[in-house]
Amino acid sequence: MAGKFELFMDAESKFRFRLRAADGTEMAVSTAFGDKSAAVSGIAAVRECAGMGLITDLCSEAAAQGR
Repeated sequence: MAGKFELFMDAESKFRFRLRAADGTEMAVSTAFGDKSAAVSGIAAVRECAGMGLITDLCSEAAAQGR
């Protein structure tokens, strides 16, 4: 089973979405959106680019500095 997106309103009455894995694990939470249609557009944007998104490793530089 695939993950799913959940639309919700946060404590400040802004729209957000979260991505949950098939087992229910929360994988990501969006930024706040002013309206529901903008949040839905955000989901569409994530669907469009996430599958082919490149990985940029920013951890190796911090590890080299002892962090």
